[in-house]
Amino acid sequence: MHLVATAAAVEFIDVPTLQAQTGHPVRSQYRTTGPNSRGLPHADTVVVAPATYNTINKWAAGTSDTYALGLLAETTGLGLPTVVLPFVNTALAANPAFGRSVRLLRDAGIHVLLGPGQWQPHPPGTGKTRIPVYPWHLTLDTAEQLTGTNPPP
Repeated sequence: MHLVATAAAVEFIDVPTLQAQTGHPVRSQYRTTGPNSRGLPHADTVVVAPATYNTINKWAAGTSDTYALGLLAETTGLGLPTVVLPFVNTALAANPAFGRSVRLLRDAGIHVLLGPGQWQPHPPGTGKTRIPVYPWHLTLDTAEQLTGTNPPP
């Protein structure tokens, strides 16, 4: 397992712990020369979580202005199984641009776990209270089903 974080995420995730858990460096920028310049190995599944309003809209628009978005653009083009669990508030989710972006990603074969019976947007200003109950297991369960490592019953 390899972890790619946006530059913003690096500010609040526990990079040393995640590196210890995965056994690999957390990447947030394009590779450079030197000992950590190797590319990431081929992925069999991609999980995008928590996926912000900005990430979802930029990705759907084809924007590749960060390392993470560049990888998502490529994996979408390759048709890799991809699972997305948004973390947005209801005001942002109600924006027509967000709905279009979710539809575009779904039309491209991306599994966006958002809607009835899945993860729901939270009221504005309540994001910090929703972080502890963020359902990481939904992404992992779906990814396992897509790769056949844990087929549905």
